[in-house]
Amino acid sequence: MQTTQIMQAINQLPISKRFFVVEETIKSIKKEEMKHRMESAAEALYNDYATDKNLTAFTTLDFEHFYETK
Repeated sequence: MQTTQIMQAINQLPISKRFFVVEETIKSIKKEEMKHRMESAAEALYNDYATDKNLTAFTTLDFEHFYETK
């Protein structure tokens, strides 16, 4: 389907449905952008975490049992 056909189909919808389409489209774009930012940040910091043991010092506790005091 071409962009013009999509726009024509959307314009034929009632206003409430058009708002729904716009809202869902914006949510999708924001989600994709956030995913891209997170991937970029992870890639940028990968070497730091791979080589700097101070950044991963507490991972030795990952398999320790945690008991909450009451």
